[in-house]
Amino acid sequence: MGYRERMQTLAVDHPLVAHKLTTLRDIRTDSPTFRRLTDELVTLLAYEATRDVRVAEATVQTPLVPAQGVQLASPKPLVVPILRAGLGMLDGMTRLLPTAEVGFLGMVRDEGTLQAETYATRLPDDLSGRQCYVLDPMLATGGTLAAAIRLLFDRGADDVTAICLLAAPEGLKQVEQTFADDAAPVRVVTAAIDSHLNEQGFIEPGLGDAGDRLYGVV
Repeated sequence: MGYRERMQTLAVDHPLVAHKLTTLRDIRTDSPTFRRLTDELVTLLAYEATRDVRVAEATVQTPLVPAQGVQLASPKPLVVPILRAGLGMLDGMTRLLPTAEVGFLGMVRDEGTLQAETYATRLPDDLSGRQCYVLDPMLATGGTLAAAIRLLFDRGADDVTAICLLAAPEGLKQVEQTFADDAAPVRVVTAAIDSHLNEQGFIEPGLGDAGDRLYGVV
């Protein structure tokens, strides 16, 4: 599924992805199991999300002869989990990209206005030339993810991929419209695109509040 040249969306079609997502949806799945499955699912999604990660040619010495290959290019990618639920996706992502740097972005959605508010940032001031991977479990209204991507672009990032467990059509449309005039590419990689948002702005059928299911109600 693709919206346009600069906004690409991929719903990963794989039986293991579908299997793990089904268990995540189940209300009977407890928090420890939810955390483990999220970790496993993110690694599968990250495999697809990093197909365009930048590499540079490299030569290594095998036990027999030199061999041509590639290594991650510099500057290294930046992984940005959106607190708090995005933390549950971090280990699965860094397992695949262990040399990536990690920044943190704290954002919360006002349940009355559905607008995203930033309450904490721990990011490099200059992201010029950096590929960024944003971790946000639920792409619902799109406001939080759009605000996060805008912040990264404002600091100089030139390529952003969002990894989400689930996405709603309304959120995808919001992100597409927000960056319709931007030159830098935006991608969304998700396990599934669900039906719609309900009146409270939650994804249906969804899986509930990802933060609560990862860490409990606090």
